Amino acid sequence: MNSELAVIANITEQCYAAHRTYGTFQVAGCAKGEGCALTQVTPRTAVMDYGDKRTLPLAVTAREIADDLCREINSDAGERSFLGVFVCAGSAPTEQELGAAREKLDQFYRALVAAADREWERSHSYLFINDLQRRAAASLGLEKEWFTTTPGPAAECPGCGERVKPGVAVCRVCHAVLDRDKALALGLIQPVPGPGNSDARVERPLTGKRG
Repeated sequence: MNSELAVIANITEQCYAAHRTYGTFQVAGCAKGEGCALTQVTPRTAVMDYGDKRTLPLAVTAREIADDLCREINSDAGERSFLGVFVCAGSAPTEQELGAAREKLDQFYRALVAAADREWERSHSYLFINDLQRRAAASLGLEKEWFTTTPGPAAECPGCGERVKPGVAVCRVCHAVLDRDKALALGLIQPVPGPGNSDARVERPLTGKRG
């Protein structure tokens, strides 16, 4: 590899930009179906200003710049985050480097999805699910209730006031029946004879008392 060059590999489709005093850098994202995208980095010269009209040029190697860019990108999502970019040892990533990066990204994505699952269980609010967590679920091929960014309008359960999505058959909190036909079809309630009238039918939730 040319010692004057460094190569950044990106195994995601996301593109990144970074600004330094010695230049602006664009890290390419890979096209759909590609394993990775490569971005070449060349050396630059920074200028140290002493503030008394004296300046000192400082050479910044390509490897220093590439390491700095990858560190900034990967740390953008918090402690121990990894967003899929790394500096290649050579002019192109090896299979070992790509495999290690994919495994690291997969682990980070799974941690994001687990955090989103916990938040969804706590709040059932799309507002607390971020785009990176949705990107992680999509990359892992996971179907999640919280994935959509355009949820339908929520309503209040008439029994307990819990916010519920359209189409919910039985409230998960108080077990009030919200959609009789759907609840019967799903076996969530059972019809029983009404008192004094063998033809009358009332529904009793299988999961608990109605609110």
